[in-house]
Amino acid sequence: MKNIVPSNKAGRLENAVVYLRVSTEEQVENYSLDTQKDICTKEAAKRGLEIVEIFREEGRSAKTVTGRPELIRMLEFCRKNKRTIDAVIVYRLDRISRQTSDYLAIRKKLNECEITLISASEPTGNSPTEKFVETMLAGFAQMDNDIRSERTTNGMRARFLTGLRNGPVPLGYITQNGYATKDPETYDLIQKAWERMATGTITLREMAAVLNEQGVREKKHGKVSLIRNQTMSRIFRNKFYAGIIVSKVYGEEIKGQHAAMITEELFYRVQAVIDGRNTNLAVPLAKKNPNNPDFPLRRIVRCSRCGTSFTGAFSKGKHEKFGYYFCQKRCAKGSSVPVQTIEGAMLGLLMKISLKPQTIQLLIAFLRRTYYERIASLQKKREEADVELKKLYEFRQALVEKNLSGVYSDDIFKEQNRLIEEKVKLIYIAKNDAVIEKYSLEKITEFIKARFEDLAQTYLLSTLEQKRVLLCSIFPSGVPWSYPGYSNTQISPYYSCMLRLEDKSASFGGPYRVRTGDLLHAMEARYQLR
Repeated sequence: MKNIVPSNKAGRLENAVVYLRVSTEEQVENYSLDTQKDICTKEAAKRGLEIVEIFREEGRSAKTVTGRPELIRMLEFCRKNKRTIDAVIVYRLDRISRQTSDYLAIRKKLNECEITLISASEPTGNSPTEKFVETMLAGFAQMDNDIRSERTTNGMRARFLTGLRNGPVPLGYITQNGYATKDPETYDLIQKAWERMATGTITLREMAAVLNEQGVREKKHGKVSLIRNQTMSRIFRNKFYAGIIVSKVYGEEIKGQHAAMITEELFYRVQAVIDGRNTNLAVPLAKKNPNNPDFPLRRIVRCSRCGTSFTGAFSKGKHEKFGYYFCQKRCAKGSSVPVQTIEGAMLGLLMKISLKPQTIQLLIAFLRRTYYERIASLQKKREEADVELKKLYEFRQALVEKNLSGVYSDDIFKEQNRLIEEKVKLIYIAKNDAVIEKYSLEKITEFIKARFEDLAQTYLLSTLEQKRVLLCSIFPSGVPWSYPGYSNTQISPYYSCMLRLEDKSASFGGPYRVRTGDLLHAMEARYQLR
């Protein structure tokens, strides 16, 4: 800052500061800071003013005072040096603010400091007429700003109604010449993520980990970050992937011009999975256990005396270590059981409950019959659902047209549109049968023959996670150890139906409508045999 020569407020003006501002749009229109500076400098020389400080505000909007650090710094500078600063020079009054109320507030602050506001290209002064004209000019600046805002808003709505998205496109797409197009790097990966999510065999967190391993990254505000489960939630709730653009501002849905990544049916299927309303979802079978392949029965075998789950540990001998399972509460003497004893008893129990060849044949015959019955039922259900969906879509279109023409208010439109959306979602869920579509009948029959005829062998050949799934599927309440041996073992109703298959009175649905296939599909998914 230059050395400021004290001025006589009662006399002529001597010292001044210059405030320059330009927004990004104005800079493109050759409305640069240097042009403003040159004009303001000439105005100061014409009036015989010494410029003691220049404040430059680049790329800032004048709609609000906040977010303009140089303006705030200029006002504070004038307040501290009000005895020596006589004037503030701007190129035009709208450089100060495009809001009339903000402009008048700033003008008042400068007047309180006895500082004159000078426009280099407009008439300003302290006479009543000059003050009136100045206020009108400030009003014109706000009117111009409001008109621009209105045009922008109308333009954005018009763009939305033509099926084009306002703002950034979601992961899997990129913007080219104002249109959303496929991102060659991530489109196929995100599409496969939707398909895998629809099976119900993976969580949002696990899906995020898969995409991170594949190198997919989220780009936001110029920053690149890893995919999080919150990101996956936003992706799987976004109708943009189904070819539909949704506006929270207008409360409307429009068919987009971009290529849909998934079908609406797949979108609603994923919604059902996330909401937990899909009856085809496999029930979580195994609790999370610390990975320790030396003790696969931890937290599965439990104490018959107190009900506490067994854990495992090694005991060091002179020359080697020995593994033991034991009750965590140590409720009685002899609660530690050698690993070989417990696991040997488990193999014996699995051999005892393995399915007989004739039982497997009956089970496969039942599955084949049920499969083709459900295929026929599903086809009929889908035909009826398609007719109902067509009616709902026609009703929605009529609703949109009446809302645009003013027949229905926005509140009525939003309420009716919400009801239609819920009906559409329920119809898609009702006509969907993810198990029928995602699993091959032949692979399921091969899976049954290979895995259920000798459960002990299946257990020995399985990974740690697969062992837990197998045991928790058959013994959901755990396996009680009675020192020695297993007793009072409760087998799941799913597997009990399979064991009783030779009995003609056995029911596959049971009083609780359980389905034998659910156990098979859940285990097959875990064993990765699809």
